[in-house]
Amino acid sequence: MRAVWFSEFGGVPEVREVPDPTPSAAGVVVRVGATGLCRSDWHGWQGHDDGIALPHVPGHELVGVIESTGPDVHRFEVGQRVTVPFVCACGRCPECQGGNAQVCRNQTQPGFTHWGSYAERVALHDADVNLIPVPHDLDAGAAALLGCRFATSYRGLVHQARLQAGETLVVIGCGGVGLSAVMIGRALGATVIAVDISPDALAAAIRVGATHTVNSAGLTESEVVTAIRGLTDDGANVSLEALGRESTVAIGIRSLATRGRHVQIGLLADDPRVPLGVVISKELSVLGSHGMPAADYPELLALVASGRLRPQDLIERRITLDEAPEALAAMSHAAPGVTLIEVAPGR
Repeated sequence: MRAVWFSEFGGVPEVREVPDPTPSAAGVVVRVGATGLCRSDWHGWQGHDDGIALPHVPGHELVGVIESTGPDVHRFEVGQRVTVPFVCACGRCPECQGGNAQVCRNQTQPGFTHWGSYAERVALHDADVNLIPVPHDLDAGAAALLGCRFATSYRGLVHQARLQAGETLVVIGCGGVGLSAVMIGRALGATVIAVDISPDALAAAIRVGATHTVNSAGLTESEVVTAIRGLTDDGANVSLEALGRESTVAIGIRSLATRGRHVQIGLLADDPRVPLGVVISKELSVLGSHGMPAADYPELLALVASGRLRPQDLIERRITLDEAPEALAAMSHAAPGVTLIEVAPGR
């Protein structure tokens, strides 16, 4: 099969012929229809994930059709259209048994623990636990993007922060994850404030549902907090940080009203200093979101089916597999919106 492949971190990726995957006993092989170009894949290519073994094929947001199954797969069959969370659970550990498959202690992640979806085919493990049926009339881009950025934002806002209609949400960082959070916040009936240094990113946030924006370019941390709080009664009810920087984590926390909830999604190279004084004095909650278990996807799919949430509206470019290496390398320079790799259009 053809796949995007690299043999050294940061080295030039290329499209080449590689061996076809085979399904594990409880797994499947999916013929990839489309896969999202995600900054997590860029981090993996750069060597920021110590679980990646070289040579490697990246990619973890996908939709496609099951091509073959292992003998222990009982809930799915060849020909079904599916997607999958980027955290694939084992289904057996205490976390999985307690309904928290997104933090499975034996998790696998396509594009990280094994070869991923920037390819014509991808192997997925523990299929009965992880696969999510996808309607054939759902846009491939919408389906692919549910696997990572939308699921992580949805769990963070709905299951962790319990965002309610009429509350105020501040989203810091308007890349793919941040814009997903803006869209979800708007779909839930919240007033959304988007923060970024890029006018293009802020314009994209307005297009997908932000009520207010704050351009933080050239501003101090305190000035950004003042600008955010000036758009609220006494601070935001919920903040979500999607960049992974110490200063923006602090901005999110300091922008909250009393008893507010901060959701941390942005990955950090090093543990940050956190303004715990205000966390204590205002009784704030600091929450993480590490994806969403497959069992919780039906409610997210229902929101998409209702038309209130349209992940496909984030897609700025649709490219071929041959264009993917250059696009992956270009992620060194931030750009608003999402790029979708169409491996086999129509699947």
